[in-house]
Amino acid sequence: MANLLFDAFFAPQAGRTRPFLILPDGTEISGATFLAMVNRVANALVANGVKPGDRIAVQINKSPMALAVYGGAVAAGAIFLPLNTAYTAPEIDYFVANATPKLLLADGAKAEGLTPVAQAHGATLMVLNGDGSGSFADLVNAQSDSFTPVERGADDLAAFLYTSGTTGRSKGAMLTHGNLLSNAQVLTREWRFTDADVLLHALPIFHTHGLFVATNVSLMAGGAMIFLPGLNMDDMIRLMPRATTMMGVPTFYTRLLDDPRFTADLTAHMRLFVSGSAPLLAETHVQFEERTGHRILERYGMTETNMNTSNPYEGDRRAGTVGFPLPGVEVVVTDPTSGAVLPQGEVGMIEVRGPNVFKGYWQMPEKTREELRDNGFFITGDLGRFDEDGYLSIVGRQKDLIITGGFNVYPKEVELILDDQPGVMESAVVGVPHPDFGEAVLGVIVAEPGQTPDLEAIDKVLRASLARFKQPKALKIVDALPRNTMGKVQKNELRGQFGTLFT
Repeated sequence: MANLLFDAFFAPQAGRTRPFLILPDGTEISGATFLAMVNRVANALVANGVKPGDRIAVQINKSPMALAVYGGAVAAGAIFLPLNTAYTAPEIDYFVANATPKLLLADGAKAEGLTPVAQAHGATLMVLNGDGSGSFADLVNAQSDSFTPVERGADDLAAFLYTSGTTGRSKGAMLTHGNLLSNAQVLTREWRFTDADVLLHALPIFHTHGLFVATNVSLMAGGAMIFLPGLNMDDMIRLMPRATTMMGVPTFYTRLLDDPRFTADLTAHMRLFVSGSAPLLAETHVQFEERTGHRILERYGMTETNMNTSNPYEGDRRAGTVGFPLPGVEVVVTDPTSGAVLPQGEVGMIEVRGPNVFKGYWQMPEKTREELRDNGFFITGDLGRFDEDGYLSIVGRQKDLIITGGFNVYPKEVELILDDQPGVMESAVVGVPHPDFGEAVLGVIVAEPGQTPDLEAIDKVLRASLARFKQPKALKIVDALPRNTMGKVQKNELRGQFGTLFT
């Protein structure tokens, strides 16, 4: 029987004696050994009463066994639901109540707090620790290495990923076997991945980037991964000579640049550096290329769509852009009110259509109708524009659009000017309540280490560069911008912090 993802990603590992996973302590796990682990997990899931279409929720630390749970879920025809390891028990309660998983896997340190959550919603709670121990690990280790995968086709659900929920409750994006496979196939081809590649993997695996981009592409290509539990500079630099590629969020690259051990010699053998999940500062692009000779490749994706666009592997990788639509993916920029496609160069709503686009939101038909058009285009909520050469730039989120005195201000336009000023490392621009204008533009700045930005001089540059309504009513310096685990600036937190500034 055919199982689309299992047949593409996991079955080819049979008989592979080369390393698939390389751990920081030097342990190597071959493809064949990993496949046996996947099959044992699938048997353990079935032993727990998991049936095709059941959900498996996991809040577990990154480990080879944690990755095998993904493979086991695919093999068993279950729907894999990875959850951020930072979530608290009350946050997990929402996801478990909404997704109603058959099984909830947790780290032992969190099991006590999650016991009432599992009981309240009829889920079986089992423990899987990062070191491979726990009640679920014991069950897995007692299973057979053989498993006949459940038949699954392109339209069958493979995973739920919940949106970050910065505007209201998180929504469970339903991703199919076809969604995940099509994206892995395209990215493997576009980024030239082969079985000779070794990916330096320090990303979490509860998110699209680490799981459905980095891992799926490595599986698709038949390559290997240096599998790090998290971002550890000593391990990154020590193990980089064994790698050919790396995927990371902007924080990875700024941390590497801050380390004097990160040199051109260290990266001489590397083939590709990819960045995503949050915008990379143009300054980081420049510094990275000056230091290493490598041009970071930026791309654009979402929980609901996996990857949509990418800068070219061969050709001009332009800082500040996310490149071109991937083959098979259509991207248009539309008027947010009318839905009409806008001319090149105009800012509007980014909409996406293709085999990568999700099936809808779990148990939220009204939200699905709001964001998925009848013609198959997904309304991303991101604002962007195409330049004259067809490169897409992300201007910001629609919810971050500032309307001040009836005029629209796109934060990115102001942020680009702020980021260029002496002593400024990065910035974020938000709208905060204002008694006269409805919203006021506020600039929040992080200083370069050891620098004190001249706010009067910056204000003078802003006045000379921007229409009056776009100019920040105030500039504030903070130690750091609030970010989520994937490095995205949490502007809602800034709006909360400075919400009473003008009231």
